[in-house]
Amino acid sequence: QVQFVESGGGLVQPGGSLRLSCAATLTPFSVYRLGWYRQAPGKPRELVADSTNGGVTDYADSVKGRFTISRDNAKSTMYLQMNSLKPEDSAVYYCNFRFVSQDTPWGQGTQVTVSS
Repeated sequence: QVQFVESGGGLVQPGGSLRLSCAATLTPFSVYRLGWYRQAPGKPRELVADSTNGGVTDYADSVKGRFTISRDNAKSTMYLQMNSLKPEDSAVYYCNFRFVSQDTPWGQGTQVTVSS
């Protein structure tokens, strides 16, 4: 079974930066379209950014210009560089396939808290 392991979250002040990592047991990692998602308390999970196997990226309007998704296929790892963080970015962040169903398993995620 595929596993996604997220890391790199933490507490940061507004305007600060964090870099999240996602390690996946996918072989071959390079062929899959993957995404970063987040879920804040009381809200549904939302797609934040995604990356195709060809390196094409897309972002939610709320994070465009602030977040950058990247991947190192040789290391089977994906990243999310988050700059100019806002309190509304606070959430648990997850990585997974770009297209998921209700039955898609999720990892534990990594908590991001933006607060002064």
